[in-house]
Amino acid sequence: MKAYVFPGQGAQFTGMGKDLYETSALAKELFEKANEILGFRITDIMFEGTAEELKETKVTQPAVFLHSVILAKTLGADFKPEMVAGHSLGEFSALVANGTLSFEDALQLVSKRALAMQKACEIKPSTMAAVLGLADNIVEEVCASIDGVVVAANYNCPGQLVISGETTAVEKAYEAMKAAGAKRALILPVGGAFHSPMMEPAREELAAAIEATTFSTPICPVYQNVTANAVSDANEIKKNLIIQLTAPVKWTQSVQQMIADGATLFTEVGPGKVLTGLIGKIDKEAVTANA
Repeated sequence: MKAYVFPGQGAQFTGMGKDLYETSALAKELFEKANEILGFRITDIMFEGTAEELKETKVTQPAVFLHSVILAKTLGADFKPEMVAGHSLGEFSALVANGTLSFEDALQLVSKRALAMQKACEIKPSTMAAVLGLADNIVEEVCASIDGVVVAANYNCPGQLVISGETTAVEKAYEAMKAAGAKRALILPVGGAFHSPMMEPAREELAAAIEATTFSTPICPVYQNVTANAVSDANEIKKNLIIQLTAPVKWTQSVQQMIADGATLFTEVGPGKVLTGLIGKIDKEAVTANA
């Protein structure tokens, strides 16, 4: 079975999408439509902007989404997903790919999500840290032992987990992880504590927008971050998408479930090759490709 996967924030690069814009009339039309919807020329930043400009959350999230979705649409008849999944922000790309959301509606939600997350980041100092070489349960136990808010946020692959929360709590957990035998622990250069309780104000804001958006029955199941299971019911997809901002990204579990359900080829659609790298670490036998 053909599985398509879509990357999240962090996959952006200077010049992203420019080749698509210049070689495909459909891509050009969709990029221009995106400029109108967003109210600024995001294409100028994507194609010519600096890495620093691309790092702004209000730019990064729509940029990664646009690159992924427009690339998928240019694949034409070759694009026949039988299952889809996206890492964090990538879940919105996956939901356009399987017909749950329209391009326009999803882009508006992604833009609102980015702005809401940016606001939530400014309320209290918060951050994230990557922990390498520790079992998931040890990371969870260390987080639970720390005073303050710090939780497991991204289950990326076995031995690679990202924690998220209040800056002081993450720093304490970071030291405790190293003491517990982590091969490496590093504070990430991010604007805040994504996929943690610190995102509650953003979740509330985004929930209203998601509730007001039409979700259609998809053409194939999406393996959502929150459950790591196949979901085809539009209302359930909506509910899980609302929870996603404050819940962990169960990427390892999602890929394992997709393989158990018959995935034979994983194709990453979007900037970079982060997900194909993670999938290879989750299952060495997995066959991966990039669109």
